[in-house]
Amino acid sequence: MALSAVGTVASGALSGAGGEMGRRTSERLCGLLGRARTEDGGAGAGSGGGEEQPTLPVTEQEQRAAALRLVEVARRSPEAAREVAEWVREASWLAPRAVPAVAHGASRPQMLPPATAVFTDRQDVIAWITALLDDADPLPGAPTIAALTGPGGIGKTAFAVHCAYALRERFPDGILFVDLAGASSGTALPPSDVLARFLERLGVPPAMVPGDEARQRDLFRDCTADRRMMVVLDNAHSDAQVVPLLPASPGCLVLVTSRHRLGRLVAEHGARPRVLGPLSTADSVLLLRRVAGSERAAAPDAVVQAVAEAAGGVPLALCTTGAGLAVREHLAWERVARELSERIHGQSGGGDAMRSGSADDSGGFIDPVRRAQDASYRELTPECAAFYRAIAGWAWPTVTVMCAAHAAGVEEDQARELLEQLARVHLLEEVGEERYRFHDLARAHARELAVTEDGHGRMSAGVRRVVVGYLRWAAEADFRVMPLRWRLGPAYRALVLPADRDPADGRHALAQLRSERENLAAAIRAADHHGFDDLVWQLCEAMWGLHLLLGFHAQWIDTHLLGVEAARRCAEEFGDRRAVGRMLVQLAFGHMGAGRADDAEQALAKAGVADEACGHHRGQASAVEALGLLRLKRWKYADAQRCFEEAREILGRIREGDDGWADLPRATALLEHHIGRALTKQRQFAEALARLNDALVRFRQLPDGGDAYNEGRVYMSLGEAHLEAGDTDLARVCLDKAVKAMETAGAGLQLADVFESRARCHRLSDRQAEAADDLRAAAAHYEGNGDRVGAERIRMGLAEPEA
Repeated sequence: MALSAVGTVASGALSGAGGEMGRRTSERLCGLLGRARTEDGGAGAGSGGGEEQPTLPVTEQEQRAAALRLVEVARRSPEAAREVAEWVREASWLAPRAVPAVAHGASRPQMLPPATAVFTDRQDVIAWITALLDDADPLPGAPTIAALTGPGGIGKTAFAVHCAYALRERFPDGILFVDLAGASSGTALPPSDVLARFLERLGVPPAMVPGDEARQRDLFRDCTADRRMMVVLDNAHSDAQVVPLLPASPGCLVLVTSRHRLGRLVAEHGARPRVLGPLSTADSVLLLRRVAGSERAAAPDAVVQAVAEAAGGVPLALCTTGAGLAVREHLAWERVARELSERIHGQSGGGDAMRSGSADDSGGFIDPVRRAQDASYRELTPECAAFYRAIAGWAWPTVTVMCAAHAAGVEEDQARELLEQLARVHLLEEVGEERYRFHDLARAHARELAVTEDGHGRMSAGVRRVVVGYLRWAAEADFRVMPLRWRLGPAYRALVLPADRDPADGRHALAQLRSERENLAAAIRAADHHGFDDLVWQLCEAMWGLHLLLGFHAQWIDTHLLGVEAARRCAEEFGDRRAVGRMLVQLAFGHMGAGRADDAEQALAKAGVADEACGHHRGQASAVEALGLLRLKRWKYADAQRCFEEAREILGRIREGDDGWADLPRATALLEHHIGRALTKQRQFAEALARLNDALVRFRQLPDGGDAYNEGRVYMSLGEAHLEAGDTDLARVCLDKAVKAMETAGAGLQLADVFESRARCHRLSDRQAEAADDLRAAAAHYEGNGDRVGAERIRMGLAEPEA
C-alpha cells in the first residue's frame, strides 16, 4: 500500500493532479522522508543548512526505496505509524477514480446522439450483434467487440446509434459515444482527447483526470472494469486510435465503425468483423418514401424505384435525395429520376468534377452519394450554394452560427437561416442547438465545388475570417475567465469588464471556451496550414485560461508546439518577438501537466533565453517563475526559492511605461507568496511568515478592491506555515480568514479545501466536533462544485472510527 501511495503521489506531483490536496500530500511525503533521514542520523530536510534533502521519487526504484523508508518510520512509534497510515489513506484517494455507478446516477453516462426516425432495415445485423452477446463465453477483462466496416455513406453511424438504443436495456451502467472523426489522419481525434471526455462522464472530476494517455487509459479500464456498459466508437481511422479506448470488462459491448479494416482489433482483441452493404431495392424504396414524407407518397412505384436504384442502395444518397423531394413541392419524382439517370450515364457535365478523384477504397459506393449531393446542390439558390461552399473551406469539427457567418461573410441571422436550409435538404446534420456537422463526403463535395467555382484565394480568405472571429471571441472569454493575468496580443486591447459583472461570469466564460475547444484547436491548425502565423500564437494565448484550468494536455501540447514555431516565424518577419517566450512558457506548463518534467525544463530555459534576447523583462520573469514552480513541485525548495528571487530581481528592471509595468504589483505579490511557501518547506518559519504577510499586504493593495482569491491562498499558506511550526492557534486564525476570503471570491473548490485544512487544525487541538463540522462543510462544497470523489472521500473519513 505504501508503494502504491508513493507512486500515485509522485506521478501526480508534476501534473498538479488532486489540486491543493495533491500538493499537500506530496509535501507531507517529503516531510516524512526528511524525518526518516534525520532520525537515521543524516541531514534533515528541514535543517535549513543546505544539506541533502529528499528528492521526488520518479523512477520505480526510487519509489520502492521511499516506500521502504516510510515503513521504517512507521515502525518507530505508534504516533509515527498513525501518521504514515493517515498519509497512505489520503494518498490512496489521489489515485483517480470514478464514483460507483450504483451510488450516483450522474456517473451512468448516456452519450448517444438522437436516432433517426426513418431508420430502415439492418435487422439482420442487430440479430448478429445480439447473438454475439448471447453466445459470448466471457473472459476476464475481455469485452465483446463488433467491428462494422463499410464505405462512406453506407449508414454505419445511423446503424450504430439505432443498435445502441435497441440494446441499451442490457447495459444498465450507461453508454459512451464518440465520433472519432477518422475520415483522415488529420481530423482523427487523439485517444487522449477521447479518454478525458469519457472519464469526466464516468464521474472523474476534471482536476483528477491524468495528463498523459497511458494513465488515462489505465484509469478508464479501472472505471469500467466492473460495469455493464456499451461503448460506441464511431468513424475510427485506425486500430491505434481504438485500442486505448477499449474497456476492460466482459460485461461491456464495444461497437466500432470504420471505413477501414481493423485487422489488429480482430487478431489481438477478438473483434468480430461485419461489412455493411447497400440496402435492398425494397428497403431503399421504403427509406426514400419515409424521408420524402407522406405528402409525396402518391408517386408511382416504378418512378420511386428508379430513383432508389439510382441512389445505389446507399442510405446517405437516399436520404439526401428524399430530403430534397420533401422540402421542394415543385420537384417531381420523374425529374429527379431523369437527372440521376443522366448523371449515371455521364450525360450531365456538372457531375464530372464531382466524380474526379472521388474513388473510395471500400468500393464503388461513393458515386451514388455524389450524384445525390450534386442534384441537391443544383436545386439550391445561388446564395445558399455559395454559403454551402464557403463553410466547407476547413474541416471544422462542428459548424456553429458564428463559424458559418464568418466563413461566408454574412450576418448571423442570415447564416442561421441558410444552415437550416442545408439541414433540411440533408447536406448538413444538426447535432446540437445551432450546431451542425458535415458528413465528410458532403464536405468533400462542397469543398471540391468551392475549389472549382471560388478558387483557393477566396477559400483562404473565408478561413481567415473564421479564425479571426474565433480569436476575438476566445480572447473576450479568456479575459472574463482570468481578468488579472498578463497577456500578449492585440486581441485583448480595449477589453474591459462590466461594472455589474455577475460573480459567476468567469465560470460561464470557461464553460463557453470548453464548448468550443475542438473548434478552437481546429482554428489553430487551419491558421497554421494557411500561414496565418500571427493568428496561430494569439489563439494559443487566448486558450491559456482554458488549458491552465481544465487541462486537455494532448491538445495543449500539440497546439502550442504550432504556436512556438509560428511565433518564431513572426519574430523573423517583424512580428512580436515577445511571443516566442510566451508560447514556450505555456508549452512548458502543458508538459508539466503531462508529467514531462525534462521537456518542461527545456522549454522554460529556451523561454528565458528568448525573452532576455528581446529585452522582455516581464516574459523573462514569468519563465524563471515557472521554473521555480516546477522545482517546487519536485521538492527542490532551495532551488525554487532562488528562481523566485531571480524573477523578482528581473521584475525590478521594469520602469514606468515599460511593458509589464501595470502587472508589476500583482506579479511581485505572487512571487512573495511563492518565496514564502519555499521558505516554509525549508522550515525557515520566521522569514517565511514575513514574506507571506508581505504578499498579503500587496494583494490587498491591488486596485479594484484587491484580489480576494489570492488573499485566501496566502492565508492558507500562512495557516500551513503556523501548523508546521506547531502553532495551531495562529493557524486556525489564518484559516478562518481564508474561509472568508474564498467565500468573497466565490471559489467553491478552494473553499472546500480550506475547510478540510481547518478540520486538520481542529483535530490537532482535540476539537473533534469542530473538525467534523468543517469536514461536512467541505463535503458539501466538493459536491456542489462537481467533485463527487472529494465529497465521497470526506464522507468516508467521517464514517471511520477514531483510531
